[in-house]
Amino acid sequence: MTRFSRFMESFAAILLAVVWISPLMFAVWAAFHSTSDAVNFNLSSAWVLDNFRTAWSGAPWLQYFLNTFLLVTVVLIGQFILTTLAGFAFAKLEFPGKGFVFVLVLMQLFILPEVLIVENYAMVSRLGLFDSILGVGMPYMASAFGIFLMRQSFKSVPMELHEAARIEGCSLLGILWHVYVPLAKPTYLAYALVSVSTHWNNFLWPLIVTNSPETRPLTVGLSIFGAPENGVDISVISAATLMSVAPLLFAFLIFQRQFVQAFLRAGIK
Repeated sequence: MTRFSRFMESFAAILLAVVWISPLMFAVWAAFHSTSDAVNFNLSSAWVLDNFRTAWSGAPWLQYFLNTFLLVTVVLIGQFILTTLAGFAFAKLEFPGKGFVFVLVLMQLFILPEVLIVENYAMVSRLGLFDSILGVGMPYMASAFGIFLMRQSFKSVPMELHEAARIEGCSLLGILWHVYVPLAKPTYLAYALVSVSTHWNNFLWPLIVTNSPETRPLTVGLSIFGAPENGVDISVISAATLMSVAPLLFAFLIFQRQFVQAFLRAGIK
């Protein structure tokens, strides 16, 4: 590879990074400046915190943060339980129709969640879970991606460890808990990162199934806060956006090395 080719690759990578991060940089700029200074890019203007005070007083953000935290926690716990059991069954157990059932599970990867909104809405309503945290999270607990990921992780565990645990008198669940789960910790961490970031930012389904501030997550609360009928102030909306993404952003900045290592060990590309 010539020096010019390396230079062009580096330049393209930097340019792509700048384009990708530019909306976030503008949100940071607008959040700390008045609307006129932000839009006109007045570099000599003073940095202020008034936008954050206005945004914080304009909506029940603590309730939205609590709802979002509960939502991602409930979804993650449900996903860990279901994907662990299903992944173990597909990886190490033999039962009639195993291959066919696994193909059916994988077919979920080709179906957009939006396609199932009507049926999910009907099911949640029949179960009496409309406008509840559990109702928002339930459709996402049986994750085909998670089942596939756990199956691949469990298949890499040597069968000798499985047989040794069985000789020691462990039940199937005991073998799963004491042998497979500890060895799959990097996979669990990588999957948790994907799940939390996905459901922290999920918008359409929570918008449909929630109807009160007591259950709305941050994304829905932010959309209502920034609705045109409430008045559009780009600086205040940018401040509210930064408050919404701050937990995930800080978590990534603090634990970025662990994040990358978890993805590499789990084999997620």
